[in-house]
Amino acid sequence: MPAGRGDRGSGRAASASPLGTLLKGWRERRSLSQLDLAGAASISQRHLSFLESGRTAPSREMVLRLAATLDIPLRQQNALLLAAGYAPAWHERELSAPELAMVSGALEHILAQQEPYPAFVVDRRWNLVRANEGARRLTRFLAPPAATVPPPAPSPVNLAEQLLSPDGLRPFIVNWEEVALHFLRGVQADALADGTRETEELFKRLLSLPGLPPLSRVRLGGELQTPVLTIHVRRGDTSLRLFTTIATLGTPLDVTLQEIRIECFFPADDSTVRVFRDWASEPPPRASALSGAR
Repeated sequence: MPAGRGDRGSGRAASASPLGTLLKGWRERRSLSQLDLAGAASISQRHLSFLESGRTAPSREMVLRLAATLDIPLRQQNALLLAAGYAPAWHERELSAPELAMVSGALEHILAQQEPYPAFVVDRRWNLVRANEGARRLTRFLAPPAATVPPPAPSPVNLAEQLLSPDGLRPFIVNWEEVALHFLRGVQADALADGTRETEELFKRLLSLPGLPPLSRVRLGGELQTPVLTIHVRRGDTSLRLFTTIATLGTPLDVTLQEIRIECFFPADDSTVRVFRDWASEPPPRASALSGAR
């Protein structure tokens, strides 16, 4: 079949184009051979080879077809299009944009329905976007007094760093090593899946924190006592046992929406249920570290 638009011919050596380099990187990240990807995308292996080597410039439709076949996130699909000389296909709007009002309202509904238990909306790299009152109550319970003083220049609260840092929640999590290992592996999987420098840098920052358990550590299935990992939190005489669920939007066509996650915490025992219900019946004692979260 023809090599396609922009074929530079086989009579002279071609250097890999920016698109070709990115495309090959994603193919290798997904552990696919050229033959595997070509078959899945319904193109010839020769054509794919020409695209990766820079001998052929793809159409916009071809870039999107290969990106979809490789299950590349929308943000990185835009990067592929730009590398090929095309405008981005996917918008990245603020969550407060009028076009996202229905989704924003749905997120608020989920947060409200989770009361009195905690719920957070975070972005792809665990930066806090929104939180409900249950989350603020939990933060007021755990945060040391200094953490409730707003910084001079507010910056996003990163829940990953808060969870793993010795200055964050680590001192209050009884089974911290177990929770940290599970969470670290999740961030590592995120970095492998989305291929962004930002997620990789977050993973490296987390690994640089002192006292982390090695990622090679395993826990035998026979040692597990519950069907889900329970986070055991204790401060003073108050003990909480929680497990979490993480939800995403099912059909996002916007970069921001694809990267949104909603993490909901649920009580794992009756005493934790009582604590959260008691907290909900009391006025907030002081400002929360999450008071800036919408």
